[in-house]
Amino acid sequence: MLRTRAKYHLGQVVRHKKHPFRGVVFDVDPEFSNTEEWYQAIPEDSRPIKEQPFYHLLAENDQSYYVAYVSEQNLVADYSGEPVDHPDIPDMFGPFSDGTYPLHFHLN
Repeated sequence: MLRTRAKYHLGQVVRHKKHPFRGVVFDVDPEFSNTEEWYQAIPEDSRPIKEQPFYHLLAENDQSYYVAYVSEQNLVADYSGEPVDHPDIPDMFGPFSDGTYPLHFHLN
């Protein structure tokens, strides 16, 4: 059994290391759990290893809001203190406070 520990937590604001977007973590996979087609679409020289946590983000850039799926190696914590304006955030999280969003629900 693979044992991994996620570096980032639900509700945390993170930023992509290479691309100009940031987002709020709303789910974590302990290792890659998307389609092979999605994985192969990433240029080979940029393709992350599959055996690491992957994060589902409510993401934003200067032009749009979307859901992103990003490997841990490509994220850094965002300490800007600025909230993320993704329109789906209120459906999952409470108000932005101290750099994070509290969950609206309890996990099992």
